[in-house]
Amino acid sequence: MHKHATPPLPSKGLCCVPLLAAAGCDWGALATLSAQEGLRGRPFANIFSLSDGPPGPCGGSGVPYLYLTDMEISVQDLEVNSNASLTVSLAQTPYCRKHRYDPQNPLCAHIIFVGSIVKVNDTEAGLAKKALFSRHPEMESWPKDHNWFFAKFNITNIWVLDYFGGLKIVTPEEYYSAKP
Repeated sequence: MHKHATPPLPSKGLCCVPLLAAAGCDWGALATLSAQEGLRGRPFANIFSLSDGPPGPCGGSGVPYLYLTDMEISVQDLEVNSNASLTVSLAQTPYCRKHRYDPQNPLCAHIIFVGSIVKVNDTEAGLAKKALFSRHPEMESWPKDHNWFFAKFNITNIWVLDYFGGLKIVTPEEYYSAKP
């Protein structure tokens, strides 16, 4: 066992780790395949604010929502190919600081979601707006002429790195049915 190892996070099971990370992380690194001249087809990562629901113990749905504009370079990539990966890390939460874990330490859990970005329909837009604006109130005042829209990350694959020994796979079904 690693000299700085503590029991894996959390004690409720592997499927809870990505759900807790989605609920606790306010931003993530979104990787696309670039559609930009000179970078076409190459990986391109960018930081985006996100939310899976209002803060609090019952606020998160597990669905990562984003507030996007076509003016953003990664969104332009997504218009050509909506496939992406989204990485969130507990390094942005008090958990890793409290335990003095370096962000690259496997004990400072990080989750890699793979899937696609889709615009939400009118029915889901209210939920996305509440989820995002409750965690990122500044968004509400962003320039209207940028034609912002709500989108979600449609998860197809989930990889979890929360302990030594490599990545673990969690299915979307396990993820959405987990109870933190």
